[in-house]
Amino acid sequence: MVYEVIVDISNSEVDKIFDYGAPFSVRLGMRVLVPFGRRQVEGFVIGTKEKSDYDVKDIILKLDEEPVVLPEMLDLMRWMSRRNLRLVDCLRLFIPSKLRGGRVKVLRRNFVLLADGVDVEARLPELARAPKQQEILLALKEGGNFESELTKRFSPAAIKGLEQKGLIRIVSEERGRTPDAIRAESKQIVLTDDQRHAIETIVTGKESAYLLHGVTGSGKTEVYMNVIESVLNEGKTAIMLVPEISLTPQMLGVFRARFGDRVSLLHSGLSDGERYDEWRRLRSGKARVALGARSAIFAPVDNLGVIIIDEEHDSSYVSEGNPRYFTSEVAEFRARYHGAKLILGSATPSIDTYLKAKNGQYRLIALKERANRKQMPSIDTVDMRKEIRSGNLSIFSRELLRALDKTLAEGNQAMIFVNRRGYASFVRCRSCGYVAKCTDCDVSLTYHKEDNRLKCHYCGKQFEALTACPVCGFKGLKEGKVGTEKVVAELKRIFPSARVLRMDNDTTSTKNAYLDILSTFAEGKADILVGTQMIAKGHDFKNVTLVGILDADLALYFSDYRSNERTFQLITQVAGRAGREQKPGRVIMQTYNPNHFVFGFAAHYDYEGFFEKEANARETTKFPPYSKILRILVLSHEDEQAIAGARTLYERVKAYAAAHPEAIIRVQVMRAPIRRIQNYYRYQLVVWLKKDVTEGHLEAIYDEVRRLDVKNISVFTEINPQQMV
Repeated sequence: MVYEVIVDISNSEVDKIFDYGAPFSVRLGMRVLVPFGRRQVEGFVIGTKEKSDYDVKDIILKLDEEPVVLPEMLDLMRWMSRRNLRLVDCLRLFIPSKLRGGRVKVLRRNFVLLADGVDVEARLPELARAPKQQEILLALKEGGNFESELTKRFSPAAIKGLEQKGLIRIVSEERGRTPDAIRAESKQIVLTDDQRHAIETIVTGKESAYLLHGVTGSGKTEVYMNVIESVLNEGKTAIMLVPEISLTPQMLGVFRARFGDRVSLLHSGLSDGERYDEWRRLRSGKARVALGARSAIFAPVDNLGVIIIDEEHDSSYVSEGNPRYFTSEVAEFRARYHGAKLILGSATPSIDTYLKAKNGQYRLIALKERANRKQMPSIDTVDMRKEIRSGNLSIFSRELLRALDKTLAEGNQAMIFVNRRGYASFVRCRSCGYVAKCTDCDVSLTYHKEDNRLKCHYCGKQFEALTACPVCGFKGLKEGKVGTEKVVAELKRIFPSARVLRMDNDTTSTKNAYLDILSTFAEGKADILVGTQMIAKGHDFKNVTLVGILDADLALYFSDYRSNERTFQLITQVAGRAGREQKPGRVIMQTYNPNHFVFGFAAHYDYEGFFEKEANARETTKFPPYSKILRILVLSHEDEQAIAGARTLYERVKAYAAAHPEAIIRVQVMRAPIRRIQNYYRYQLVVWLKKDVTEGHLEAIYDEVRRLDVKNISVFTEINPQQMV
C-alpha cells in the first residue's frame, strides 16, 4: 500500500502530494512523521493507492491513534485548493494549531473512591496505627472526592498507602477547559405566529437553503434554537455561526441554558488549551452543537443536520488572510456533503443573498415585526453642516446631547457608535502640512492618547507621539477625525458622573475582555457604551433606549462598490440595539450628507427600497452580483518586481480575455489604493467576469498565476473581494 501525504510546510514549492510506504497500517486523516530530504517533518495522510511511480521511503511514525481530519474535510481541502490555495494551508484550518507538534496536553484530574466491597467500619481497626488513613476512609464513606482536595488535608503518602492496601481506587478523568459565558436563564418563550411559521417551514421543508430575513429584535435566535433542537432530536449535529467573537459569550450563555454541555465553542480568541478541549469534545461526539465565529465552520462534526450563519451579510465571514475563503461557500459545500439545511439570517441581507432568494435559489422567510411586538426605534437624522453653521463645533449635535442628558436622567442606557478607533485618525502640522505616516505602509498614523502613541492600523507598528513637527519644528499640531478614545473623553467631560465603557479592538485584545465589558454593561454597571462595529451586531441590552451614530457617512466614500450597502447595513444593525424590551428606543444619526438615498431608506428601515435601487445600479454598472470580480494582488518588497509581476500577468490574462469574450468582460491593472503595506509594494489586476462564468475559465486564470516566473513576489487571488485597499 502506498500512502499519499501532504507535508506540513507552507511553501508553494512543496505544495504537492508525496508518496510513502509504511510497515504498519495508517488511516486517512492521520498525522504522520515522515523523512523529507535531510529532516523529519509532520504530514497528513490524504489518500492511498496500490503503487507509486517512484521509489518510496517509509513513514516513520503514526502521530495519532484516530484520524484528526474527517474524510469530508479531505474533500473540502481539495475543493478549496481549486481557488489557488495551498493544500496544507487548507488542512491547517481544520485542526487546532497547537495539536500540530503535540504542543497541547490533555488536562486530567484524579478522583478517589472506596474500592469495591470495602466495609469501612470493619477495616478501621487494622488502621489503628495510621489515624490519617482512618480519617480518609471515613471521609470517602460519604462519597468520592478529588485527590487534589484530599491532599489539602492529608499527605499524598497516606492516600498512596490506602491504594496499595486495596482499600481505595483512584480514577483518572479528563478535565476540560471551558470558555466563560454570560449567564442566561432557560425560559419558556411564547413564539409569535411568524416565528412558528418560520420554524415549521424550515423543519418540514424540502429546500436545502433558507434566508431568514427578520428585522432586528424579531427573534431569529429563537427560530435557530428550535431548528437545532429538531436536528438534535434526529441524532444529528449543528453548526451555529455568529459574526463577532464579542457575540459568543452572550450567545454561549443562551445556548448553554437551552442545550447544556452539548454546546461547544470555537473561535480564535480562546486559549490554545480551551480550543483544543472544545475541538476534542466535538470530534468525540460529546458535544453536538458547534457555536462560534468564522472558524467554527470547520468544526469536526459528522452527520450534520443544519448550518446557521447569523448576520450573514457581515464582512467578517470573509477570510482576507491566508488562506482566503468565503464562509458561506464552505457552508454550502458542507451542507451539500451531509444533505444538511443551510440557514442564512439577517435584518439586512447582502445584495447577492437577497437576489438569490428573490430568484428562488434560497427559500425566503420573513419576520417583519419584533418578537415583543414593539415598534422599531425612531431614527432622527441630524445635518451636521447646520450644526457647524450655527456655531456648534462639537462632535455631538445639540439634539444628541439633549437626548443623552434625558436618557441618563431617566436611569436608562445609551450606546454611541463611531466606526473608528483611537483618539484621532491622523496628526498634521498646521505650519508645513506634514502628516505623520507609517515607515512601512503608505498610510497615516492614528493617535492613541491612552498610550500616548502613534499606531499603524495596518501593520501594527508603533511610534512615539509627536510634540512638534519633525520637519519644521512647529508645535501647533492638528488632530484629525475623532475615534472612540476621543468620544469617551468628551462624554466624560460633558457628563462627569456618567459611567462610560469603550469597546473596540484596543480594549478587547486580552482574554475575556469582551466578556468583562459586555457583562458590566448588561448588569447596568455602566451608563454609556462607546464602540466600533463590534457593538452594532446582535447584542441585546434591555435598558438601552438611545443609540447615537456619529459620522454616519464614514463608510460611504471608500473605494468599494459595496460602500452604500455597508453603510445601510451598519446603520440598521446599530439602530436595532435600542428599545429591544419594553422601553421605546430612539436613534440619532449624524451626517454631513443627509440627502443621500442610503440615509433615507435607513431612516425608514426600508430594506426592499434600498435593495431595488442598489441592485439596479449594480446591474447597470456590471458589478456583483451581476458579474464576478477576480482580484489578483501582486506583492513584493521591491517596487520594480511587483510592477513586473503585475505587467506580465496583465498581458497573459488580457490575451486570454481576448480569446474568451463569452467569459470575461474586461481586465484592468493598477496600483493598489494603498501602495505599500508592511513594506510590500502592491499592484492589482481586476478581472470582470460574466456572472455565470464556468470554473474552467477561473482555473485557466489561476494556471497563469501559478506559472508566473517573476522572482521575489507573492500573488493572492480573491473572488468578489470585500475591499480593494
